[in-house]
Amino acid sequence: MQEINITPENQHIISSDLANHYKIVPKNADENSITFFVDTTYNTKDSIEELELLLGKDVFFLPFESNEIEKALSLYYRKDRGSNASQSLNIDKGDFLENLLYEAKSLKSSDIHFEIYELDARIRFRIDGQLIERYKIDKENYLELVNKVKIKAKLNITEKRLPQDGRITNDSYDIRVSILPTLFGEKIVMRLLGNDASNIDLNTLGLDGDELHYYLEAIKKPNGIILISGPTGSGKTTTLYATLKLLNDTVRNIVTVEDPIEYTLKGINQVQLKEDIGLTFASTLRSFLRQDPDIIMLGEIRDSETAMMAIRASLTGHLVLSTIHTNSAVGTVARLIDMGIPPYLIAETLNISVAQRLIRKLCSHCKLPIDFTAEDFPSSFQIPYKIDKLYKAIGCNKCYHTGYSGRKAIYEILNVDFKTANHIKNNEVNTIFSDKANHKSLPDRAFDILSSGETALEEIYSILINA
Repeated sequence: MQEINITPENQHIISSDLANHYKIVPKNADENSITFFVDTTYNTKDSIEELELLLGKDVFFLPFESNEIEKALSLYYRKDRGSNASQSLNIDKGDFLENLLYEAKSLKSSDIHFEIYELDARIRFRIDGQLIERYKIDKENYLELVNKVKIKAKLNITEKRLPQDGRITNDSYDIRVSILPTLFGEKIVMRLLGNDASNIDLNTLGLDGDELHYYLEAIKKPNGIILISGPTGSGKTTTLYATLKLLNDTVRNIVTVEDPIEYTLKGINQVQLKEDIGLTFASTLRSFLRQDPDIIMLGEIRDSETAMMAIRASLTGHLVLSTIHTNSAVGTVARLIDMGIPPYLIAETLNISVAQRLIRKLCSHCKLPIDFTAEDFPSSFQIPYKIDKLYKAIGCNKCYHTGYSGRKAIYEILNVDFKTANHIKNNEVNTIFSDKANHKSLPDRAFDILSSGETALEEIYSILINA
């Protein structure tokens, strides 16, 4: 069914309290009457009479799907605001921006998107990797909000033609601000960075059994390279911070270079990358080696120069941790070779390669069991075992109508033992796992999560298709 869209003019027809009480949202209005979308499960007979007395106009109801009504009420008539979102932006009604940041943090949002179009604007939160529309606002209030963000981020409020980058920092949050001129105005993305890593624990991230055993063995070695791979937003940095937290003690000198610094860790020396003044991963790594480090963390290996310097650092007795963009644990080896690193050096220095993904978990309040159908799976994926039931996402108020709540990491581990090192040295990347009967790939791990009922097939389909 088509979703409900409300114009700013119609949004002001009714208050948030009335909309939520009667489970209605306005469709259109004229001088004598108002038509509302109404929840199909709601008693409408008495409601029409009451609303006609309250509003002084003829009232007509158009039944609509309950789920879409709840979604519209959540978007346009938030109950916890006491008024609709557009009204909340008025400067006389308090600091909407501060409330917005607090709300985003409480919902564990990673980003806030401010977007403007021809007739109106909207605000979206990225929760569990998914963008969720939270507010629709009029253009006048949007422009006021943009200026507030610019002032807080110490940016030029008169500059509207060029992109700008800034930062908002206080005791409660650390936010990276990016402003981009678009066709109808400036778009803002605010990245909410965690400023405390005290709650990150390697034992709760998703590594278990042999995976955790191999990983702990690899990071306890005095030298070598630990590489975490995966696409943007797959949790690589969180895994690195959890590792550093475990390794952090008074007898080790740990230094990091990051872009950006997402968490602060007491006892670790962290450097913010600034490429515009020449403070790059490679140049910082050169300086690190003169700082008597035991452990070095590079936010990312992006080029052959940084990769080679990381190799040299590990050869001279340092433990190096970093991330790299590849699709699998074995793909990391191929990527390093592609960067020009000789296979014998990779075999000599790589302790372990880890690939990871984040999978959204189904909302326990609304997920629905469905029959298992093998035809729904990608043809390239060999189903390891049959499942009696699958589950699909539905959507409810508890999960912001997405059908999902929370995420879980899955890992693929390439432990570089003697046999694997020989495969790498001989550039036999495709045969690395041929002798590893117990190895589980990312698709295998994803299927295990599916079989447990924690996620839906649609959520892991892109992982299975690469099997």
